[in-house]
Formats: sequence, structure tokens, C-alpha cells
Amino acid sequence: MQKPHVIAYFADDPTRVYQLLQWLPVLERLDDTHPVGILTRDPQTRAVVEERTSLPVFFAPGFADLAATYDELDAKVVVYCNNSMLNFNSLLDGRMLHVHINHGESDKQSMISNNAKAYDRVFVAGEAAVQRHRAALMELDERRLVRIGRPQLDLRPAPLLPTSERRTVLYAPTWEGDAGYNDYTSVDVFGVDIVRSILAVPDVRLVYKPHPKVTTSLTPAIREAHQAILELVERAAEADPEAGHAAIWQGDILAVFPGCDAMVTDVSSVGLDWLYLQTDKPILITDRHHDAERLRQEVPVSRCADVIDTEDLPGLTELLTDRLEHDEHRIARAAMRHHYFDDNGVGDSTVRFVEAITELVELRDQLRGELATGDAGTVGAA
Repeated sequence: MQKPHVIAYFADDPTRVYQLLQWLPVLERLDDTHPVGILTRDPQTRAVVEERTSLPVFFAPGFADLAATYDELDAKVVVYCNNSMLNFNSLLDGRMLHVHINHGESDKQSMISNNAKAYDRVFVAGEAAVQRHRAALMELDERRLVRIGRPQLDLRPAPLLPTSERRTVLYAPTWEGDAGYNDYTSVDVFGVDIVRSILAVPDVRLVYKPHPKVTTSLTPAIREAHQAILELVERAAEADPEAGHAAIWQGDILAVFPGCDAMVTDVSSVGLDWLYLQTDKPILITDRHHDAERLRQEVPVSRCADVIDTEDLPGLTELLTDRLEHDEHRIARAAMRHHYFDDNGVGDSTVRFVEAITELVELRDQLRGELATGDAGTVGAA
């Protein structure tokens, strides 16, 4: 086995492994140019990842194991798809360049933190992400930000939904986050009402696809609302078997998109993925905080979407029915897509990702060579 040039480091348990799994097909494409390995620190995560990829999976449960593995592999670049506290165990190694690649493009506050300053590079989707970092972080060297688009959106997974003559509305809420400031979910506050409203749209098929962490949430209000939604979908499917109403727990949400005509979602990466892939189809975004001006300022995509809060719920069925016939925000969405993803077309993001990694592999070798010859003055440029 050829030693990897690039390590994808992931330290967390299986409840967060979805963050890495979405990168695996992209990393497998990168492997055609630069050998890639996955490094895990949790035994259950290791087992999950080994089932999902042909890339070599390394296991380093302790810090000493990690140091020994890095000594053996002598990799050039490490990529990180989240900001786990255990990332700092890896960041201690100065022989490699460290790159944060995140696990989506979103307007959530969790997308930006001072952790960005710990990495040699931070890959972002486009202009919106640059502005987000600029507004939130002091003394950030913007040269660290590399605009690559979103490579996952170049993939075309096999569709999960059967074709239907009905108009399909997708409800795809996010989870409640780790703290109140990052809580954007609609599940507990009006998820049940949203589902009822969608089911009341004439000639509709409802698809419920929650964030993976909604299905494993320990928050009582989330668990109860999620279960109530599942029961609503089940009863609707039994009452009208021809409709095709469905709750989808497993699988890639990008594989659900092609069969849908409109989506109701929260502030999350899902809404922006829809903006990129389904630009010509309506999107409705929830606002659990009931602060329209804040949403408009912090979540630019809301400016080309219908925003739903408690006051809007009574009219949601009528609004959805109208949007499926008269899409008033279509032109605005096209402009907003460019704001988030620059001018990337299908396939461009993966090319940019591979090119950016290649530049860093070459830079790392250059810097290591300069260190070996005693010219260490340029190392800080990384």
C-alpha cells in the first residue's frame, strides 16, 4: 500500500460521522491524484468508515498512537471536516499542512469560529463564506481562505424517491445544535404544524427527511415532535396509499432532491445545497427566533425565499399551493446562488478542491526542503 499524501482526520464518535461520510466520494476522487488515508480515533467510527470506503482507514485511539502513526505515514496534508476538540492533538504536528474543509456550507453561527485561525488553510464555498468570516472574526488573515465551491454537489447519487405525478414537498429540518445560539431547528416549535400544512396541499406528496441527529436526539421536545411527525406521515400514507408520502431516515438527502418540487427547511447547509442544485424550485425557510431582520442580515438566502414563523403557519398551505404554481423568487435565487457558490458549475468544485490540495502538497514539500537546508524563514508563509 502506498503511503498517503493526504490524511482525512476524524476524531469523533458515530453520531457525527455523517460529517465525514459526505466527503468520502470526493476523497476517493482525490485519491486518483494524491493517495488518501482516513484516520479515526473511535473504534465504532472506524468500523462505520471501513464499511463505506475502499480508502485505507487508520486507527489511533490515544495521543501516543496518533504520534506514532504520523511518524510512520509521513503525510503531507491533513484535512479536517469539523472542529472537534481532538483536532488539536493532530494540529500539534508541524510536519504537515493542516486544512479545514468543513462539512457543508451554511449560515449557522457554528460555521465560523476562532478555530479557523489554527489551520493553515480554510476551504470555503464562495463569497458569502468569506464575508461571514470577515464579519465575525478579528485579526483573521483572509489569505488562509480558499474558495473551492462545494465538491459534494458535483456528485449525482442514485435517486431515492420513485417518480410521481404528484407535486412533492420536502420537509428537511436541521437538529437543535450544541447550544442555544446555534439552535435553528423547527422540529420542536412547529414541525408538526408544518407537516399538517403540507399534507393539506392539494395533490401533494410529502417527504420528511430530518437531519441525522434529529433521529437520535436526547432532547425530549425534539424526540416527541419527531415521533409525532412520523405518526402523521404513517397515518397519511395509510389513508392515501397512492400518494407516496414517506419519511426517509437513511441515505443522502442529495438523492432525495431530484424527486421534489419545493422544500421547507431551516437555516442549514441543506437549504444552500437546494439553492445550488434546485435553483429553479421554491424554498421556504423557517425562523424559530421570530426575528426577520436578523435572518435577513445573517442568512442571505432568506432574501430569496419565503420565511415561515409561528404567525405564518395558518397560511402555509395556501402559500405552498401558490408557490408551486407561481414561483416569485426564481430570478432572485439565481443571483443568490452566485453569492454563495461563485461561478461554479457542476464538476468545477471537485476540480478546484483537487487543485488546491495539489498546491498544498507541493508547498509542503517546498517548505520541508527549505527547513532541511536551514532556510526556515519562509515557513511562516504557510
